[in-house]
Amino acid sequence: MRKLSMDELNRKTVEEFREAAKIPIIVVLDNIRSMHNVGSVFRTADAFLLEAVYLCGYTPQPPHRDIHKTALGATESVEWKYYPSTLEAVESLKEAGYGIYAVEQASGSYLLNQLETTAGEKLAVVFGNEVSGVDANVIAASNGCIEIPQLGMKHSLNISVAAGIVLWELVREKI
Repeated sequence: MRKLSMDELNRKTVEEFREAAKIPIIVVLDNIRSMHNVGSVFRTADAFLLEAVYLCGYTPQPPHRDIHKTALGATESVEWKYYPSTLEAVESLKEAGYGIYAVEQASGSYLLNQLETTAGEKLAVVFGNEVSGVDANVIAASNGCIEIPQLGMKHSLNISVAAGIVLWELVREKI
């Protein structure tokens, strides 16, 4: 076994990424404070060839060096939009036929490992603020909540970690 070189990874150029067929998942960031978390989500969205990232409320927007530091150029490849409120983004996505799922611990939530989606289903996944989570009005406007099963004491993950786990689980059966 040996580590692959950069040339062997078959990385897409920015133009190839933009022209490639995307997995129909949009990530919605609900008032995220940390630029590190925003950059990390962009990088994950690029890695999984997702459709877009929606930045809502006071979530920081590119261009910013602290987002770029973590995104490593993914803000150039991944389409993104800004909405003044997350609810506005969710309503727009609903009108476009997306199923909306908030990533939140809530009564009646779907455990991530038990969530069933269909091939080609358009999904929007909302990740909430690092302290307060997804806004209650956004949860009420969603089709449901996705919960990551957690077995330890904290029952809390950093948003960038949660995004990686949830998005991989949603993407892995589509590739």
